Amino acid sequence: MLLLALITIVYIGPLKPASAANIGSVYVIPVDQQIERGLTSFMIRGFNEAKQMEAGLIVLEINTPGGLVDSAGEIAQLMQSTTIPIVAYITGDAASAGSYIALNADKIAMARGSMMGAAYMVDMMGNPVEDAKMVSWWKSKMASAAQAAGRDPKIAEGMADLNISVEMPEIGKAKSPGEIISLTAEEALALGYADTIASSTEEVIAWMDYSTQDVFRMEQTFSERLATFLTHPGVMTLLLFIGIGGVLIEVIVPGFGVPGILGVTAFVLYFFGNYVAGFAGWETWLLFIIGIVMLAMELFVPSFGILGIIGSASLIVGVVRAAYSTKHVALSLGIAAACALVAVIVVALVFKERGIWRKFILSDSLTKEQGYIPNEERGSLVGQVGVSLTPLRPAGTMELEGRRLDVVTLGGYVEAGKSVRVVHTDGTRIVVEEEKG
Repeated sequence: MLLLALITIVYIGPLKPASAANIGSVYVIPVDQQIERGLTSFMIRGFNEAKQMEAGLIVLEINTPGGLVDSAGEIAQLMQSTTIPIVAYITGDAASAGSYIALNADKIAMARGSMMGAAYMVDMMGNPVEDAKMVSWWKSKMASAAQAAGRDPKIAEGMADLNISVEMPEIGKAKSPGEIISLTAEEALALGYADTIASSTEEVIAWMDYSTQDVFRMEQTFSERLATFLTHPGVMTLLLFIGIGGVLIEVIVPGFGVPGILGVTAFVLYFFGNYVAGFAGWETWLLFIIGIVMLAMELFVPSFGILGIIGSASLIVGVVRAAYSTKHVALSLGIAAACALVAVIVVALVFKERGIWRKFILSDSLTKEQGYIPNEERGSLVGQVGVSLTPLRPAGTMELEGRRLDVVTLGGYVEAGKSVRVVHTDGTRIVVEEEKG
């Protein structure tokens, strides 16, 4: 009987409990877009919510072509600062900065057909960055992230540097200069760059020994999706172009309304996107409002351009302060300003008759219909007789054929209502004398 009891205990003891061994909910955050400012803000919200709900595990579903290195660095710091275990589940591509995010996770799971790597730096035109300092810095960041998780740092360096050689005997391959390392799920598993291959997020959760019944999946709000779109470098440049061009056209060629409305709307979208993404504060909105008000006042208040200069300066400072990176916004602002300047010049030339410079040009003409007499016609007045409307002492006014003329006598006094004859003209000077008899 005792032997039977011992056998039962030995048999039952090793059995895995029906419920998961680890306690806590699972928080799933999708990383399925280009890595940029909006994603950083989204990730910050996700990690804060995971902390508030005391989640036991964070799963990052990664499928991204990469993106901004500085944004990836922000996300990596966020991952390193949390005490919640993190699994990076690569469902598609973890390319470029996406592989750096994956390497900062505690564990890496990959779906069949997925890949990670190809993390060499490129400029905004898609060309490889050749600056030795930048390449060395990025290579060290990749290697440090891999080494912290016990992975071979040389492979991470081979993902970031085109010029080095890396031997990978585990998969029977070697990287030569000019090539870049990109790993399939099976290759990553063999090299220790993946800890498991899974077909679903639920499988990853179960592999980590957590319950699949208590899973929260984070979704982007409409404002976050809009902010992600608006803070894309290309969209930001377009918004700045429309904003600058629209406002300047409205100031230089007033009266249309549409360019001004489009310009203000573009600026509002620019500031809104950066505000929702967490990069702009209330002070940037204040600078924007001051700038627009000053530019609007320039249309109605003669200030010799002072209000326009103040308004423009306020807008530029607001644009720069609202951006995530001064370097990136300077490039976007430069491109947008150059394009806007070309557009403004074209519009100004086409509608030059309506330009703001018309304020400084005397457009009134002195016509006969308005009672003005050209100098060359005054000679014909000699000998004509009119009536003095005011006393001539010796200067005064006479009426001649329904016209009022400023005249002067040769020195004599003539009362009002007397007949006077034009005896001489000299430029604008009309000399008269009293008509006798």
